[in-house]
Amino acid sequence: MMKVGTMAGTYRYVLQAQLYNKLAEAKVIKEAALRSGIAQGTINASWAAIGEVIKAWATEGHSVAIPGLGTMRFGVRASSVAEVSEVSTGLIKTRRVIFTPNVDIKDELKNTSINITCYDKDGNIVKQVTSDDDGSVEDNENGNGNENGGENENTGENENTGENENTGGSSTTGGSEDNPGGEGGLG
Repeated sequence: MMKVGTMAGTYRYVLQAQLYNKLAEAKVIKEAALRSGIAQGTINASWAAIGEVIKAWATEGHSVAIPGLGTMRFGVRASSVAEVSEVSTGLIKTRRVIFTPNVDIKDELKNTSINITCYDKDGNIVKQVTSDDDGSVEDNENGNGNENGGENENTGENENTGENENTGGSSTTGGSEDNPGGEGGLG
């Protein structure tokens, strides 16, 4: 039942992704060893080292490649101010982990059908359908879509929320070798 808004007090069907379960790290390492022919101990040591490298470089302000998946970086959600004298760490609302999938992952998602099961308020299945949409995948790197209802975190512009995102090191407007235009990110 909807608790707030114009539909408060009514029942609505809401789509959400359902995860089967979280795979244990040991299971992932075992499967990688089977697929690669590399010993589990070697993969385990590599896995741990890669995780430490990603964590270290990302916390230093780098966007770090995750092989076969995409890139990961940190960002912040922060309020904007009109005067430089108002800039302070108090503008930071939250710190975020931002993952940008590579083209192969986006293509895989685009080509995957989605099965939808509708349950009534008592948990009974009332309808099942399979997606027939065009498979569009949000491209947050280019500002086409966001998951936060109006906040544009890709350009640093406000959309009546008073919030932007700084996705680079310690600068709010500067660029880098990889991103000369300054800001840009996944929302």
